[in-house]
Amino acid sequence: MSTDSPTAPVIDPSPFSFGIVCARFNESLTQYLLNRVLEVLKEQGKPADVVVERVPGSHEVPAGLSLLAESGRFSTLIGLGVVIKGSTSHHHLVAESAGHAIQNLVIQHRLPIINGIVVTDDLHTAEERITGSLDRGREFAHAALEMASLRQRWI
Repeated sequence: MSTDSPTAPVIDPSPFSFGIVCARFNESLTQYLLNRVLEVLKEQGKPADVVVERVPGSHEVPAGLSLLAESGRFSTLIGLGVVIKGSTSHHHLVAESAGHAIQNLVIQHRLPIINGIVVTDDLHTAEERITGSLDRGREFAHAALEMASLRQRWI
């Protein structure tokens, strides 16, 4: 697990619109992720628009992202979810298929999409990454700001 967070440049969010698709499964953790993303997006100013859609689980996140991408309204999208290993290897299937689907959407729509699906082997690690010192929600928000800015410069 990487503990070296990237340095985040200061970026004015006011010209950008963000679409966020957040899974409800593992709801206390996904809600925390969502809250952190929203807080950080607004720390440096008010984005032009932020739309949040909820879906059942991480496996449905790419479908929600696809619908938002089709609208053409957003500078960047963010998919949020939490997948924790259970008694089978199902978590690998969910995480891998969601990751591939998100990457395909990026290429298909030429739109930055932040894969904010946290995948862990246990609840403790998920909590450390989300509510602890690693603060992945903050990282996802900063990545979205940086990618929106990059897209604005090139498209």
